[in-house]
Amino acid sequence: MIGAPPVRPGRPRVEGDWLLVPAPQPHRPFRLFCFPHAGGDATAYTPLAHALAPTAEVWALRPPARGGRGRHPMPATFDLLVRAVVEALTPHLTGRFGFYGQSFGALLGYEVARALPADRQPELVVAASASPPAHWAEDVRPREDPDELLRIAGMGELVQAEPELQEMALAAIRTDLAVSHTYRPRPHPPIAADLYAVAGADDPMLDTAEPAGWARHTRRTFGHHVVPGGHLLATVDRPGPVDLLTSIIGRLPERNPREQ
Repeated sequence: MIGAPPVRPGRPRVEGDWLLVPAPQPHRPFRLFCFPHAGGDATAYTPLAHALAPTAEVWALRPPARGGRGRHPMPATFDLLVRAVVEALTPHLTGRFGFYGQSFGALLGYEVARALPADRQPELVVAASASPPAHWAEDVRPREDPDELLRIAGMGELVQAEPELQEMALAAIRTDLAVSHTYRPRPHPPIAADLYAVAGADDPMLDTAEPAGWARHTRRTFGHHVVPGGHLLATVDRPGPVDLLTSIIGRLPERNPREQ
């Protein structure tokens, strides 16, 4: 007996200013909202979106001050950015959904999850390539060297042969780092979501043991995983930790994600 052909994702679509759906699914699977790294754009999650289908439908954040939103100003502080993202995401937070972010995007995704109203919080948060929140305020030195900025964002190899892309990437990185330097962690209770910290085995910027500190930030299931890769796991060239995400999503308990 010949099985049914695989369901093909639809054409990419933009939802408002803030969201890109790179591979829309005809059914209603688990929705995974993805937050880019410093200097990154939503398109970095296109390979991941295709690789996760049909298990999950990726909705990637489109930060301002780059790409198709080059004329849109970035909010001046991290708190204002969180507030803007919460407003943009809230109408789309229905059914089952979770957050995935890497580096700066991991911190942003976590703080957005905390800021959402109780009936709109994710049941899953995956923080990749990122130190726990308390570590983010420890080093706020301004950096101007282009090579160091590209290294910090893990983007050197992606744009090294394209001077124009380098300049665009540097502008976005400087914008995001300026916002990240305004972040100040505040005491707060653990979130009511499963939380997984992920590190690349060859990440030159993060000790693979450091993400274990995320454990204190959830009162649900916590997991700490080391996967192949460097600082940026999901890029325009690589889908990232597809097998791990597929496994985590598949193991989520059948509970009300708003359950407190």
